[in-house]
Amino acid sequence: MERRPLGRTDLKVPALCLGSMMYGEQIDQAEAFRQMDACLDRGIDFIDTAEIYTIPPKPETQGESERIVGRWMRERGVRDRIILATKVAGRSPMTWIRDGETRLDARQIRMAVTRSLENLQTDYIDLYQLHWPDRSVQLFGGALYGYRHYDEPGVPFAETLGALNDLMKEGKIRHIGVSNETPYGVMAMLKLSEAAGLPRIQSIQNGYNLVNRTFEMGLAEIAHEEHVGLLAYSPIAQGVLTGKYLDGAKPPGSRGEMFGRLGRYETPAADRAIRGYVKLAERFGVDPAAFAMQFVTTRKFVTSNIFGARTMGQLGVIFDSLDVAWTEEMEKAVNDLHAEAPNPCP
Repeated sequence: MERRPLGRTDLKVPALCLGSMMYGEQIDQAEAFRQMDACLDRGIDFIDTAEIYTIPPKPETQGESERIVGRWMRERGVRDRIILATKVAGRSPMTWIRDGETRLDARQIRMAVTRSLENLQTDYIDLYQLHWPDRSVQLFGGALYGYRHYDEPGVPFAETLGALNDLMKEGKIRHIGVSNETPYGVMAMLKLSEAAGLPRIQSIQNGYNLVNRTFEMGLAEIAHEEHVGLLAYSPIAQGVLTGKYLDGAKPPGSRGEMFGRLGRYETPAADRAIRGYVKLAERFGVDPAAFAMQFVTTRKFVTSNIFGARTMGQLGVIFDSLDVAWTEEMEKAVNDLHAEAPNPCP
């Protein structure tokens, strides 16, 4: 398994990362244990979770993904072999998460870390990430900047980074990162870290796939020049790049059938582009999921490609993607199609 540096740290992570947001509802504990066992056997020792998971978020299952990962590490005795990443939620209407509100202030970050450590049955987190900004920004496929409006400003970056600095000094977290962040947010935090001697973010976990390459429009240069690499989520676009949802299909047990929540990939231009990428994969004799995965894994600004799999069979396709030789012909074909229908699912 290829390993890549996490930012400017001495920690190297595998090119693939196991995402666990489905653990706790769509994937039960027994299946989750099998997946984590298989991944560790393949050298994928990087697991990503979050305080709000399982998805879709609701009070009854909040934190269950972390708890399943924690039980697995404890039962297998493998905590020292795992690179563990989790996240703290930014401002949101999910009043059940922490004291009726979610903010990235010092008190709430400490509250969130304390609970995540308990859920995960560990005394430290390798990578602690801000799940989304506290301020008003475009998120999760939102159409316009500032479409969310708040009556008060976001928590200052200095307070957030200061709180994380305290937790790092206490040994509760080792490194920090951001998620669903903008070029402005990344650069503002990097500038503040340098000026004030605060912790430096080491990674950016944003959505990136064949139908959403918006990361390339500003953040990719930052990732390369500042050594803050991408932890790419939704590399298969929540399964739509497999082609299984084409023509309105909703396979039994799929996320689309169980929960819906595919709106980000149901834009007016999405169907044409998705069909195009599925046909490209077939033209090259590659499974569409493996094709989509390897496109992401081979980007120079990607530190690790975060995947999710509902079944062991799907997990096998993810593993097989590493054997796909990404060619110049594939690259040209993908870029030609992208030029015809750029970023239909931002």
